[in-house]
Amino acid sequence: MNGIWAQYALYNRLANETLYEACAALSDEARRRNLGAFFGSVHGTLNHLVLGDRIWMTRFEGGSHPSTDLGAILFEEFDALRAARATMDRRIEAFFAALPADFEKRELRYLNNSGFDTTDPASVILPHFFNHQTHHRGQVHTMLSQLGQNPPVLDLHRVLRPNPA
Repeated sequence: MNGIWAQYALYNRLANETLYEACAALSDEARRRNLGAFFGSVHGTLNHLVLGDRIWMTRFEGGSHPSTDLGAILFEEFDALRAARATMDRRIEAFFAALPADFEKRELRYLNNSGFDTTDPASVILPHFFNHQTHHRGQVHTMLSQLGQNPPVLDLHRVLRPNPA
């Protein structure tokens, strides 16, 4: 079963690279335009994804991450945000390539962002982790359309196999 999580980590990296390439075509003003999404803009949503991944990866690796404003802008400049995304994606891929065999059977105890002591099974949190990324990439995909850009194909099977024979 661990192979499936490594595949999701690979998809995550490739989808993020594709999405960031599309977002790079936008002006800084367009990336920051509040389009009414949950985190306002493309820039806000991309920052949220890096933050969310930072929180969960720290938890997966056995650490704790302080409760944080989930709408925080960690990186003001797009190039720095893109570099942080690439670094995070390498971290995610490395972690899931070496996922301990019993990881899905573990319980993860953490303080959630409301300050509550929470325990969830890894079998629930792992799908959440990747689903969360897909969910917000979908929002950015829509915002690209709203900004007059052709959003890229992000379907898992076309990202992993862009030119099937």
